[in-house]
Amino acid sequence: MEAGDQLTAALAALLEQARAAAQHSYSPYSGFRVGAALRLNDGTVVIGTNVENVSYGLTLCAERAALVQAVSRFGPTVRITAAAVANLNDAPSPPCGACRQVLAEFIEPDAPVVFPAADGTRVMAFRDMMPLAFDMKLDKRG
Repeated sequence: MEAGDQLTAALAALLEQARAAAQHSYSPYSGFRVGAALRLNDGTVVIGTNVENVSYGLTLCAERAALVQAVSRFGPTVRITAAAVANLNDAPSPPCGACRQVLAEFIEPDAPVVFPAADGTRVMAFRDMMPLAFDMKLDKRG
């Protein structure tokens, strides 16, 4: 696994896949074109893009679009080992809080997440991005 603070060749390639996904963005209202790429535990990369809606609350972020595709294709036991987010607007765009919480169900805590930040491209371990994710352990006894 990549270090949590450096852009490796593997993460740079994942970021390029996120940029390519952003080309397919449906963002007629904001013009903010975002793509995401998730590397799964078997090495497969799944991509997604943001899909806006005139009712902004119904907009689907690229990260969640990619995750929905991963679960749809590979089932609920899929695990994410790295994630990349890119946009075509040259603006900072770390995963939003909702995306972080949804990713928390499927991403390895030490998985690197690469995204554009105000100070350039940033790489962080997921656990540092979402240290207090909501977690509800279900009691399986009864």
